[in-house]
Amino acid sequence: MFDSGFGGLTVARAVIDLLPDEDLVYLGDTARYPYGPRPLDEVRGFARQIARFLVERHGVKSLVVACNTASAAALDELRAELEVPVLGVIEPGVRALVSATRNGRVGIIGTVGTIGSGAYQRAVAATGADVELRCAACPGFVEFVERGETGSDQVHILAERLLAPLCEAGVDALLLGCTHYPFLARTISDVVGREVVLVSSADETAFELRSLIAGPAPSPVRGPAAGTGRHVFLSSGDVGWFESLGRQLLGPELGRVEQVSWT
Repeated sequence: MFDSGFGGLTVARAVIDLLPDEDLVYLGDTARYPYGPRPLDEVRGFARQIARFLVERHGVKSLVVACNTASAAALDELRAELEVPVLGVIEPGVRALVSATRNGRVGIIGTVGTIGSGAYQRAVAATGADVELRCAACPGFVEFVERGETGSDQVHILAERLLAPLCEAGVDALLLGCTHYPFLARTISDVVGREVVLVSSADETAFELRSLIAGPAPSPVRGPAAGTGRHVFLSSGDVGWFESLGRQLLGPELGRVEQVSWT
């Protein structure tokens, strides 16, 4: 599993809770975060490099792209290039979103790169659901999470400005289209209203991974793991920072973080 930084820990938390016997290798590419403002071609290159590293160095049997921007940029290429199953976070979240709405007006928030890619818009259209979709890019949200400022007055003011169009549109279900955003769920809910259902792709992605492992079709990941899962955490940036903030966000399962250097 990989992400540009800490956001994918929401997916890691869901996977650890749902699949406690599975080994997990998580890589946070904090030396190059945030991915959101970067060109998609550049993000695609990062994703391919990380995917090869996890498959070749750690022998993973499945890969979860726990980053919406990387999923939008590289999911199809990774599925074509890798011999292991590759899961993204876009499709599971969209399925949950269209199921959650009552009035048919739904919203998606994400990074500039994710929203600009059109990946979520295409995924919603592919469901065939009769919904009215509003999307909004939320630059700055990721940086607040990466600094550990998830409840400050500043992030609340920013949320009020960025989410105003969605409030005016009357959406009743809102997909947090970046794995960092669940850490801001309380602030987002305060701004859009408690009656709006917030949908996170983390749990849905974990359920999809469980289905893949337990599915009836022959698969390299089929079947449960033996024993208690081992958790390995890697960072391309400051490992001390990753350990400190990551443990606050994930919990005690995040122990020592290993350094990864790109050449």
